[in-house]
Amino acid sequence: MDENTLKIPSDVRAKALQTMNEESMENVARKRFSPEKIEIFNGSLTSLQTLNEYRFLKDTEAERMLPGIINNPVQQVITDPNPDENAKAKFSKPRHIGVVFSGGPAPGGHNVIAGLFDEMKRFNSASKMFGFIKGPEGLLENRYIEITPELVDTHRNMGGFNMIKTGRTKIDSGSKMELALTVCKGLNLDALVIIGGDDSNTNAAFLAQHFKSSGIKVLGIPKTIDGDIQVKTEDGKVLCATSFGFHSAARAFAQNIANLANDGSSDIKYWHVCKVMGRVASHLTLETALQTHVNIALIGEELADYVDQDRMVKSLAQGGQMDYNAYGMTLRHLSRVICDIIVRRAAFGKNYGLMIIPEGILEFINEIQVFITKLNKIIADYNRIHDLDFHRTFSTLNEKLDYLRRISQGMMDKGRFPIWNIRDDELFNQLPGFFREGLLVERDLHGNFQFSQVKTEKIIMDMVKEYLDVLREQGLYKVGILRDDYVSLMDGAGMDPDLFAPALFKNPQDKYVLVKPDIISLKTLKIALVHAGMLDDEEQIPAVLVNIFRKSQADFNIQTHFYGYDGRGTDPTYFDCCYAYNLGLTAFHLITGGATGQMAAIINLEKDFHQWQPAGIPIARLMHLEERKGRLELVMEKSLVDLESNAFKVFKAVREEWVAACACPDQFRNPGAIGFSKEMEEDRPLTLRLNALQSQEQT
Repeated sequence: MDENTLKIPSDVRAKALQTMNEESMENVARKRFSPEKIEIFNGSLTSLQTLNEYRFLKDTEAERMLPGIINNPVQQVITDPNPDENAKAKFSKPRHIGVVFSGGPAPGGHNVIAGLFDEMKRFNSASKMFGFIKGPEGLLENRYIEITPELVDTHRNMGGFNMIKTGRTKIDSGSKMELALTVCKGLNLDALVIIGGDDSNTNAAFLAQHFKSSGIKVLGIPKTIDGDIQVKTEDGKVLCATSFGFHSAARAFAQNIANLANDGSSDIKYWHVCKVMGRVASHLTLETALQTHVNIALIGEELADYVDQDRMVKSLAQGGQMDYNAYGMTLRHLSRVICDIIVRRAAFGKNYGLMIIPEGILEFINEIQVFITKLNKIIADYNRIHDLDFHRTFSTLNEKLDYLRRISQGMMDKGRFPIWNIRDDELFNQLPGFFREGLLVERDLHGNFQFSQVKTEKIIMDMVKEYLDVLREQGLYKVGILRDDYVSLMDGAGMDPDLFAPALFKNPQDKYVLVKPDIISLKTLKIALVHAGMLDDEEQIPAVLVNIFRKSQADFNIQTHFYGYDGRGTDPTYFDCCYAYNLGLTAFHLITGGATGQMAAIINLEKDFHQWQPAGIPIARLMHLEERKGRLELVMEKSLVDLESNAFKVFKAVREEWVAACACPDQFRNPGAIGFSKEMEEDRPLTLRLNALQSQEQT
């Protein structure tokens, strides 16, 4: 294109740039929005009260490795009605506090910093806050910025972690911890606050232990959109109902999925298959399903808990032997369950729909989990024994498969029972090539299988398509035709609809009529008409009947979508704005109270705002041994969907209504756009609201 055609007058260019760079009115309003503060923080000074009624099991390995913080109690932040001079001095002293974003971003992170910053400055304007750039990497490399009021104001109530960036560097050795301590001492820090997920809070616990003798306090903040940081005591009392960021991500996903519901209900030809983040737990799937009322939502924890009762009864009747394969949902059975819903909806003219699956659903499928566990062990052993990287040594799929084949043949394992046997090899080679390659992808930094790199939805939907083809050939997968439409078409062609209906349909008087199962082609259609005396052998099938037959033919078309990174970067909801801000306030008051090795939390988060209680939870008591990269490591435990929770029970009770396999409207729900107004926004996630109903009944 000629450059001259691109030139515009300088004054127009300036106005155009100004127009494009203007900040939206919504963003301006967002940055001016002041989150609600828990009433305690509207007062003056606070103190920490030990809550002995909350008890946790003590892991012996955690006790050995974290002796300085293992006996931390749960501490509640309470108002100090009569502070003495020492208490006043403790609050008013100038402080230096460091903050770190760790792991993936989550909506609300900037508000944690804002709450901590505002409270720090409220008590002493000379206090300083330092943000380490790119997460733990910045802490180790002494790269930081001083956080200013202008910087905080720019990011209030806004999504992302872009104020100081984030990273996934692990501080997992004594030398790294000592280096981090040196950096913190150089800045004369009083405290370090780590904003992150389960692994990041694990880091916080080990740093708190290492920093303890220096007097530098270390606190964690519960962050993850997956919602798998939930804290319950050994007797089931809830201390932390969810992490910040979960609600915002779920709402962002739900809004997009609701838009797909509008699309699907308009052109009525696609099944939209939505994969949402959640490698270990299905909290996001459950919340987005409750928000949108999709036709199918697969909860991984339920699949893992599944027992095939028919198979169990059959095995016991045949020989009295327990069939352990009856435990856990198989991929094949899962595809049949999905097909059943698709076929039932199609019978009422709804050959479209919405489905949500969690990113890590394969981890809940027993047959796949066996492969993952074995392959993790094989890869970890190879790396350890040979001091080489498995994926660098065997760069192609064929090279990896050849190595597995040699193990199965006993060529690489001197033990009597090799971990990878001939049966494993046979079953593995029956999987699609892309799936085998996916199961052999390089593990992440924590040694976990990277489910996001495997097209989970493709694996499941390919099996669904295959079985739907079988059902179509059997005449069982057909699209129901509204009888009024059938009558209109026949009347328009000058033919008697009541005369032909019994020959065409298995349910000729219903609101939605289904072409008989044995009519699967134009040839079989003609046979049926001739057999019913409606047509002679030599006659052509009337065009209107050909049209009706073709309308009954079911084509299965899907559109796949992955929702993850968009939810991590969305702006926070009103709930997350307030929740994260109060976590920042809580962190400051825990610091002034001398707490270390604690995770800032809000008790009663699932209840009304006026019942929220700021507290500190001992991280060391939340840790247990877990296999990482083929060896046991002490980590913070993730929380799965509780199948006995009120939220899941409600979902289970109403999901058949959402299938809407009847002559009724779809039940799709549109939660609307994310806002930050108390009057217009829901005050907490639906899962929390439903669970609160249960707790109110119990009290």
